[in-house]
Amino acid sequence: MRFAPIFAAAVMVVAAPVLAVAQDATPLVTAEWLKAQAGNENLKIIDIRDNIEGTDLGDLPYIANAAVAPYASAGWRVEVQGVPAQIPAPEQIAELIGSLGVDGDDHVVIVPWGTDSSEFGGATRVYWTFKYLGHDAVSILDGGWRQYDAQGGERVAEPAAVAAAEFPVTLRPELRATTADVEAALASGVKLVDGRPEAQFLGQSKSPIVRIEGTIPGAVNLPHSTVYSAEYASFALPETVATLTQALGLAADEENIVFCNTGHWASIIWFALHEVGGNEKTAMYDGSMAEWAADPSRPIQ
Repeated sequence: MRFAPIFAAAVMVVAAPVLAVAQDATPLVTAEWLKAQAGNENLKIIDIRDNIEGTDLGDLPYIANAAVAPYASAGWRVEVQGVPAQIPAPEQIAELIGSLGVDGDDHVVIVPWGTDSSEFGGATRVYWTFKYLGHDAVSILDGGWRQYDAQGGERVAEPAAVAAAEFPVTLRPELRATTADVEAALASGVKLVDGRPEAQFLGQSKSPIVRIEGTIPGAVNLPHSTVYSAEYASFALPETVATLTQALGLAADEENIVFCNTGHWASIIWFALHEVGGNEKTAMYDGSMAEWAADPSRPIQ
């Protein structure tokens, strides 16, 4: 199946002054846009690629002017009260972001490898983190390193040296669902969207960190792989997201909670619905099935 007609660079932005960039942050930016913004002191690039040193990229494996904070090891997610892969305490995650030279006036661009939807989920999870912390001036490089390198982005030998900054936090709790919120959603009929592969949704397989097979009762399934093209290294367009959500019977402005196993794949679906699709009533349950299924008294379908 070819994705070219529905997967493309979702945002084409003309180079603009830094302040305009910060005020009009768009969810996805292109490699051309990022190249045009090179040198803007309030544009901060965060390279979240894992295992850069272990790949064959020669002597120039890094992105020019980018701070490096690998998704798997920098501290973007931690275990909290026995639940894996949670967002750290606000002061802890603010310290990490500040150590990357990011302050409240900066427009952040997150760069993953861009290999497939699961790996791209590192970028959507970090993006959601910034939004949850109250920082709206954040974007993801559509297609990640794959598009950056294909478009001739500048490569350098070492990560950028950055001076630590003070990163302010104003939590937006409406973006993060708790277990109590999911229980309330079950009682009230709020839509629950499972972003895992179909086999896990149907209970035919499971993640090793989840106690039992199955899903939360009444959930609908929107697999994360449906909104990112591994072939073309690009995220789904708004019209594609609309088609997918309509097929699930989910209205464009209907309240919903997305989940997966640990809030990684769920962040991809949250990004698709909330940021690309424009549904501001979408929240993400980062505890997801790892937390939900840990208690045998909670229902599993």
